[in-house]
Amino acid sequence: MNRIWYFEQVNLFKIICPTKFGNYSRDHSIKQYDKGGFVYFTDDPSTNVFLISNGKVKILNYSEDGDEVVKGILTKGDLFGEMAVLGEEKRSDFAMAIEKKTSVCQINTDLLRELMLEDKEFSLTINKLIGLKIRKLERRLDSMVFKDVRSRIIDFIKDLANESGKPLTDRISIEHFYTHKDIADLVGASRQTVTTIFNELKSENLIFFKRKLIEIPDLSRLK
Repeated sequence: MNRIWYFEQVNLFKIICPTKFGNYSRDHSIKQYDKGGFVYFTDDPSTNVFLISNGKVKILNYSEDGDEVVKGILTKGDLFGEMAVLGEEKRSDFAMAIEKKTSVCQINTDLLRELMLEDKEFSLTINKLIGLKIRKLERRLDSMVFKDVRSRIIDFIKDLANESGKPLTDRISIEHFYTHKDIADLVGASRQTVTTIFNELKSENLIFFKRKLIEIPDLSRLK
């Protein structure tokens, strides 16, 4: 079985001719993780980048006090471990599956660099992706330091709107994969606090939501 089809189904990799990947199928493997299984640990060698083919992965670290600091929650089609492309020698964080039967495809870093050298458009896409992820993380860390929980949750919703919101006639519609627990992990709050603030925003007619869907009547009012 040629396992590179996982890459072909993700927009990021459609700019590469699928026949190229066929030559490299032996260098790839797909691993399945149970909930709570670690894809890699801090200080592991950075020899691969990873693509989620199914499930969800949490990127995290721990503070000096032992508190969990969540850097990102990713799902199908998301790339992670990409700092290896920039020369990272050892992992500076952990990657953990947070859903049952999470499947992750890995590609050797040297091979990815080779593909980037062969295809300028692909290289620009990878570099742009890395830059966007770094800037997003910086914004979120600034929010964690300088803003209260309500503001952090609003920032999270606005980021979702900018990244994946669909403008409709009278609202912006956002389909997403996050649970309230996921959002709580990302903004540094409890799940109950996230639920409470979501309900407050709904009562103020700033958002409407149900499972996996958020709608914003007027983004400019969401402050």
